[in-house]
Amino acid sequence: MKKYFSPFALFALIPNVTYAHCPLCTVGAGALAVLAASIGVSSVVVGVLIGAFSLALGFWLSGMVKREYIAFQKHILTTLIFLGTVVPIAPFIREYGPLYISFIGEYGTTYAVNLYVVGVIIGAILMFSSPYISAYVTKVRDKKVPFQGVVITGALLIVTSLIIQILS
Repeated sequence: MKKYFSPFALFALIPNVTYAHCPLCTVGAGALAVLAASIGVSSVVVGVLIGAFSLALGFWLSGMVKREYIAFQKHILTTLIFLGTVVPIAPFIREYGPLYISFIGEYGTTYAVNLYVVGVIIGAILMFSSPYISAYVTKVRDKKVPFQGVVITGALLIVTSLIIQILS
């Protein structure tokens, strides 16, 4: 019986190497976003999911740096990771919609807004607010349900995405 040695087996022995998967996640999320937009999913919904994903990724990866080297390091890293995920996908999803503001000008003014960016902002707000909602639910119930944070975040994203998709 012959024994073979795979150089890929070294990755199992060095787990810190696997931390560098962010570009792969970004490419995967971007490919899925473009695919979803091409099959008819609203650009706002795609933006919601990408915005939530990128903010969660930013929180997760910025928390891996245990030592603080500069002031506001975690916030800066989270913002850079968020933008590093959202911005490269933006050129592939270009859909604009009208935003009418009635109180500007004599007859109102209409602006063209990028629907992907609107979705990214909504998704980031949902992801940012979900821990606070989970803490409130824990306070009201006097106990925490298993996987409560994941369930609340998922429910917020799914319900918001369904409402936006149905209305658009």
